[in-house]
Amino acid sequence: MKIFKKKDKQYKAVSLSELAWKRFKKEKQGMISLFFILFVVIIAILGYLITPDHSPYCNHQQLEIAVRGPGFTVQLLQVKPTQEIEKVSWLKRMLYGQQDEYQTIPIESYRHTNDSIWIIPFEDESRNEIGYSLNDVCAQQPVITKRFLLGTDRYGRDVFSQLLIGTRISLAVGGISVFIALVIGILIGSVAGYYRGKIDDILMWFINVVWSIPTLLLVIAISFALGKGFWQIFMAIGLTMWVDVARVVRGQMISLREKEFVEAGKALGYRSSHIIWKHLLPNISGTIIVIAASNFSSAILMEAGLSFLGIGVQPPTPSWGMMMKENYAYIVLDNAYLAIVPGIAIMLLVLAFMLIGNALRNALSVK
Repeated sequence: MKIFKKKDKQYKAVSLSELAWKRFKKEKQGMISLFFILFVVIIAILGYLITPDHSPYCNHQQLEIAVRGPGFTVQLLQVKPTQEIEKVSWLKRMLYGQQDEYQTIPIESYRHTNDSIWIIPFEDESRNEIGYSLNDVCAQQPVITKRFLLGTDRYGRDVFSQLLIGTRISLAVGGISVFIALVIGILIGSVAGYYRGKIDDILMWFINVVWSIPTLLLVIAISFALGKGFWQIFMAIGLTMWVDVARVVRGQMISLREKEFVEAGKALGYRSSHIIWKHLLPNISGTIIVIAASNFSSAILMEAGLSFLGIGVQPPTPSWGMMMKENYAYIVLDNAYLAIVPGIAIMLLVLAFMLIGNALRNALSVK
């Protein structure tokens, strides 16, 4: 669809999408939020290619260096594993990670001899040296220095790596849950609003029943019914968020079904499904996009809350909510950052989706 916009005393045809994009670019908060979301999406896609700990689930544990502050640096001795580690392609590594080629041992200091390397283990009170044959360690670089930007958790895992991989969980839960909610909500709302009558009464009764149940309690009930896990949380959240979409779509359908273009479509012999899909839904797409952005942020918060309660994503899968659950006890200690950092990440991502939703509402407004 195109409209005519006056420019330099002449009228120029401008598509609605082009006009909406120009209006959206004027929303500074929306543009900043868009770039931030794109940045988070890039991090989620690259995954293990950019994490310091590229082991699966970033679950490389070293209890000797547990609960160390941001910027912690330690020397690590690289020892050959007892079993050969299979190397994977860069695509599999990006998606699933890669087992470390060498086992690492935190050390205080080391010295070389002719055919051995002698180390003092990290914070070993006895200060006794332990020897390793040069054949048992990495030939090119037996000792490396590793820096943990955000420190380590109580299991000695890299907090920064888990924070980066946690973006995948939040974006995946938000995207798939919103998709499920849109499919169900648009279908029920369109049918109820267009056909009205008994169909509308039955569907609205069902919508009101679901609407009357507190969302969090319904999500918890569905989670217990489906079980704990990565994919179950998508279904649990998606099956509870469609009510908002259905109510809004129904209201929009009721107001649009009386318009002249709908009557013209009926006169031309178009089927009801064709009128709904080709004519009515495109006219309410702006409203649906705004609801989707709002529901995306709600899904992220809901997933974090369920993971914090222990019925969401299960270990060792890294999740921001799970990180807060595992480290909330450190809030009253000197290492409160372990729970605060994932909380800030959740807050920023939710805020970005809320701001982009407000910007889209202004850009897509018919006024």
